[in-house]
Amino acid sequence: MHERSQQAFIAAELYYMQGQTMDAIAEHLGISRPSVSRLLKTAREEGIVRISLNDKYRAQDSLSQRISDQYRVRARVVETTARMTPLTRMDKVARIAAEVFDSYINDGTIAGIAWGSTVSEVAKHLHKRPVADVTVVQLNGAGNARHTGIPYSGTILGSVAEAYGAKMVHFPVPAFFDFAATKDAMWQERSVAGVLSVQRKADVALFGIGAFGGAIPSHVYSGGYFDSEELATIRAQGVVGDMCTLLLRDDGSYADLEINARATGPTPAELVKIPRRVCAVSGNHRVKALKGALNTGAITDVIMDSQLAKLLVES
Repeated sequence: MHERSQQAFIAAELYYMQGQTMDAIAEHLGISRPSVSRLLKTAREEGIVRISLNDKYRAQDSLSQRISDQYRVRARVVETTARMTPLTRMDKVARIAAEVFDSYINDGTIAGIAWGSTVSEVAKHLHKRPVADVTVVQLNGAGNARHTGIPYSGTILGSVAEAYGAKMVHFPVPAFFDFAATKDAMWQERSVAGVLSVQRKADVALFGIGAFGGAIPSHVYSGGYFDSEELATIRAQGVVGDMCTLLLRDDGSYADLEINARATGPTPAELVKIPRRVCAVSGNHRVKALKGALNTGAITDVIMDSQLAKLLVES
């Protein structure tokens, strides 16, 4: 396998860097032209060669431009149709979000990951490539009274870490504490403070937007984190969804919500200290929550499906 990787490197160097034809490379290596094609495919799959486009030259469609201008973000609207299933729409968004997120991963990068249904799909579309000294840190706790949340959040974190051969830093706290005082005390513990320190050093963050209902429910509202009484209370307070399990209203306000004093995800004020904040979102039911998240100013890059984008500009 090592010898094949070396051959793939030579073929890629000759093809991409020196501009040689496949026939010339085949003659140079003493192999057939189809074998050269397979070596180039191996080079792409193993991350020996990485092909990227400079996104600043991409012509923005009118929806992307309107959203970019209104919210001061880099908006990517993924073309979808109303006939597509919610899962197909999410998958198309996740594929593009994976490309955007990957473009920010370099040697030494610290990447903050907030678990969620959309981020889970994004992680599946990350291609393995060799990067040195990358750290993947969990941004929000995952446990509740019914389960630890570790299998769910760990799978997402593990998928991202596997793509880059990265070190994983878990965040072993619940998504929401029962008491704000408990959270304040835990934040002083060295084990937790150490994770918070890594989070604050993150170069890029990846997260989705949670919202009530929908064909693909947001995990925070379907995974036992709130009982029916708590859900009724937060909805009566104007909550429309969450970003990194920090609850939001559609105007972007959040600071006066009591439950956020118990939430373990980063606040928008903390998120903005991370240079790149990539948000992937799909599904019409998330429009109010997305609007609230954009109104916080905590997003730098947003990738969404075109049906959701149309609802956003009309809202």
